[in-house]
Amino acid sequence: MPETDERQPRQSSDSLWDVTAGFRLRYLAAIISMGIGTLFLLLVPYLLKSALDSLTQPATTIRNVLLPVALMVVGLNLLNGIFTYLRGRWAAQASEGIVQRLRNRLYSHIEKLPAKYFDHADTGDIVQRCSSDVETIRVFMASQVVEIAKVSLLLIVGIPIMFAQDVRMSLISLGSFPILIGFAYFFYQKIRELFVKVDESEARLSTVIQENLTGIRVVRAFAQQEYEHNKFNAANNEFRDLEMNLFRGLALFWSISDVAVLFQLGVVLIAGGYFVIAGELTIGAWVFFWWMVQTIIWPVRQIGRVVADSSRAGVAIGRINAILHEPEESIEPQPVSAVAGDIEINNLTFGYNAEDPVLHDLSLNIKSGETIAILGPPGSGKSTLIKLLLRLYDYETGSIKIGGTEINSINRQAVRNSFGVVLQDPFLYSKSVKDNIVLGRSDAAHYDIEECARAADIHGNIVEFQDGYETVIGERGVTLSGGQRQRLAIARAILKEPTFLILDDSLSAVDTKTESHILEALEKRHGQQTTILIAHRLSSTRLADRIYVFDHGRIVQSGTHEELLNMEGSYQRLWSIQGVLDDEINAVLSGDES
Repeated sequence: MPETDERQPRQSSDSLWDVTAGFRLRYLAAIISMGIGTLFLLLVPYLLKSALDSLTQPATTIRNVLLPVALMVVGLNLLNGIFTYLRGRWAAQASEGIVQRLRNRLYSHIEKLPAKYFDHADTGDIVQRCSSDVETIRVFMASQVVEIAKVSLLLIVGIPIMFAQDVRMSLISLGSFPILIGFAYFFYQKIRELFVKVDESEARLSTVIQENLTGIRVVRAFAQQEYEHNKFNAANNEFRDLEMNLFRGLALFWSISDVAVLFQLGVVLIAGGYFVIAGELTIGAWVFFWWMVQTIIWPVRQIGRVVADSSRAGVAIGRINAILHEPEESIEPQPVSAVAGDIEINNLTFGYNAEDPVLHDLSLNIKSGETIAILGPPGSGKSTLIKLLLRLYDYETGSIKIGGTEINSINRQAVRNSFGVVLQDPFLYSKSVKDNIVLGRSDAAHYDIEECARAADIHGNIVEFQDGYETVIGERGVTLSGGQRQRLAIARAILKEPTFLILDDSLSAVDTKTESHILEALEKRHGQQTTILIAHRLSSTRLADRIYVFDHGRIVQSGTHEELLNMEGSYQRLWSIQGVLDDEINAVLSGDES
């Protein structure tokens, strides 16, 4: 089929009908193929009726009546098989295309959701919606959409054919149809809520699995395998119980509908036989009605499966829409020039909850090319400020300007492209060392990659790996030490050549010698970019042009290293404590313990 009906997808999928946009021509072709095949199928009992009725005629022979009818029956079934194949092929193409597009849309939308959405979302639940719920929709779209059309066509075409043959037998043959359809509708109403509970339970189970796989080393380090197994077992039991309730409901429907179908077939046999004996119905007509009832009633009985799958698909599309309807991050126009210049923060107040501010009336200026350090206890607002600079969150009170432009008016992607960030616990991909370093600059030459690795004091470790820069480091860099992961992330940030470099306590896992080497390399780059150091170890603050000390979201001290040493306050106290410890550590490492 030509791709003439492909259109841009809607921003969200409000219903199952909406997700078919762009593939309705294929579904139409599948339905037409199914319709043609069904018409061929409906001709079979008519031919059998004619053949059987002709047996009573004296001139009837196998050659002139039965053989042609048999050949036509075979031919009609072959034609039905061909159109059934075409129906399945086009329906599969449409359903797979819909699901592929839906997955892409979901993934793209999730990538654009604001950071605050992920503060409360469960990763396992999101994964379940993107996999299991999407698969539920695929199953429905692949089989049941065309099945609905098939049942409709059988009823629309088959019933008039039956009434044209014999009204009385038609009424008897169709007696249980309203009961089957009504029972299926009632079943649909009752089963929908159970589908929701099953899906939510599966999401909770997925969350437990995801958390355990992510934190497997923590679980083992604290010997909590039994506790986590019990937690998984509880979630698994809940899912099993709900699934069993669902299957009991489905089993009840199938058993009752089977009884109704078989009862209907029995009624047709008895009534038809009675009318044949009474001479009011021919044997051919009796077989005709028997065949027609079987041809129609089993697909009608399948309405229950259609209803069950449509119910589950409706629940799935609702859960998917819950994600798709979440507002994306705002998209501002791309700036004319690169994001650069001084960072001016004035009277900034921000909190993740409006009632509990993290930053209070914060004001500071960072000159272009300057290196500043930010110190403070945990929870003092250091990392929150970085998140605001990266536009992971937007503020409402105060101002942050870069190059004189309010940051909230600058395109988020442009802002983030101008920053290179190294977090205390950096995320690394399960790829090669090289792939992780070039993340922000994929076209970098190998020479530049090595230079940045040397600046981060990780090159010596890399060349010792089995495959050097092509060594695959495992999920989240599991094969590396904490210090190696931090240094690899530093090399990645340096290679990006950002306008602003942020090191968020990213030297916490390295020894003092390595830290000194990295700081020396950063000092050589002084002035090439604006650098923001967040640290707990004061040894890394000495190269800063200005140091800010945070406490409870406020700046309590600021100045150069020398100025703060001569100023009573937390910086002076921390320096005296850490200075003694550093001297003792260096003495031990050098072997001089006197």
